Amino acid sequence: MSFNPLKEKGIAMDKQIKTWDEINSKPYDKNEIDPYTKTRIILMNGIEVESTMFLHQFARNCKDPDIKRKLATGRRMEQQQQKVINWLSPANESNIEMTIGYEQVAVDLTAWLAQNEPDKNVKQALDFALLEDFDHLYRYANLMDMDKGIKAEKLVGEYTEIMPGRPTMAEHRHPMDSIRKPYDKDTADIITKLNVLTIIAGEQQTMNFYMNIGNTYDTMLGRALYAEIGQIEEQHVSHYESLMDPTTTWMENLLLHEYNECYLYYSFYQHETDPRMKKIWEQHLMMEIEHLKIADKLMQDYEGKKAEDLLPKEFPKLLKFQSNKEYVRKVLEEQVQLTADLDQYKDVGDLDKDHRFHKFQEAVNKDSAPSTDVINKRIEKEGEDYRFTSEGKHPVSDLVSRKKVNEDVGRK
Repeated sequence: MSFNPLKEKGIAMDKQIKTWDEINSKPYDKNEIDPYTKTRIILMNGIEVESTMFLHQFARNCKDPDIKRKLATGRRMEQQQQKVINWLSPANESNIEMTIGYEQVAVDLTAWLAQNEPDKNVKQALDFALLEDFDHLYRYANLMDMDKGIKAEKLVGEYTEIMPGRPTMAEHRHPMDSIRKPYDKDTADIITKLNVLTIIAGEQQTMNFYMNIGNTYDTMLGRALYAEIGQIEEQHVSHYESLMDPTTTWMENLLLHEYNECYLYYSFYQHETDPRMKKIWEQHLMMEIEHLKIADKLMQDYEGKKAEDLLPKEFPKLLKFQSNKEYVRKVLEEQVQLTADLDQYKDVGDLDKDHRFHKFQEAVNKDSAPSTDVINKRIEKEGEDYRFTSEGKHPVSDLVSRKKVNEDVGRK
């Protein structure tokens, strides 16, 4: 069904202000919620955080007080939406349980985006980081099983497999090698622009989450794992944000942010199975339609450009959380040995012996890595690592063994 938010009636700004009772959402039941309802909640929390922070950055780079006032008004509504969504999380859901949800978002969101991305450069960027987030899920799942006795397969609903990806130990690269080639805003497909905005927000939210809760884990090894993977999440934000065309104006970016929120809320409204969440997605969609129209008016007034000249007449294919086991396995088999060399992807075996990758690896992994230590400790305790492999053995022969960590994959 076609949908153009520019042609729809939204909720007027003065009708969007929420009461405290409306903001203080009733939490979901962590034992009953569908894993993909939870992933939608996690992602939209990140999308609203990105929206709020973008609007703050816009204001800090704008000298016109009238524009600032309009941004402040929209920003207040966005942050109220963020509270409604984030406050759905229950108090009895631990940070490590929520972490499994964050990594399921990263895996199944990235896999869906990659399979629906027309730009080869952007698709490769998605495939590359997919294998790393897939590995993070495996590391956290082993930590949770070992320390808390909780099986991650229950939390992911068996939609997502749990096994090694590109080992986290191998993901640590020199910062210079995290910058990619940007798309061209004048020729890029709208879905490319939306995909990049979405994945930036998702990875940024994960980075922020780990930065703020990693030090609350109750063992030194767990704290170390969060510190290590939190570094990679920052690396991923650099990786993805560099795909954006830096010549996009502030007004164009504002329009794209609001359009992307409309697109995601509409996508999730169409696919949601929880009646209460469906109503929230619908209400927020109606709010974002008004935000989009305000952004359109601002761009017309200050840049002389209309939204209808930059946006399609209907939404592209709607984003959907779904199981991607076969696709992840295919990318694993083909790309596990890739690393980065400036804006290029190379097999790690093709790097010069004195490449900065090897020097950086020697510096950060001098005394092993927490991500490796977690698996070694689980093997020592139980005789093998924890995995959930519903589709058969690992597709990479060097990662089949459950009794020994292979520290060479992706590194040598």
